[in-house]
Amino acid sequence: MDTATVIELARHALWITVLVSSPMLLVALVVGVTVGIFQAATSINEMTLSFIPKVVAMAAALAVVGSWQIATLVDYWRGIFGRIPGLFQ
Repeated sequence: MDTATVIELARHALWITVLVSSPMLLVALVVGVTVGIFQAATSINEMTLSFIPKVVAMAAALAVVGSWQIATLVDYWRGIFGRIPGLFQ
């Protein structure tokens, strides 16, 4: 196994990580900013006010994109396991 293969595997793993985690992170970001703007506009400084909407929004996002995330990860791991026999030749 040469250096180029290791770098390509690491690059692909990082890309899959970004791809799979981005929907959940974007939902958390949007909800967090929205709740933060609401809190700043109304001067409500409750710490738990931002937690519950984030949990609900992320659960909804997981219900929407969860099957796609699982399918992407399964395809990635099938590719990795399929490459194992040829890695050390």
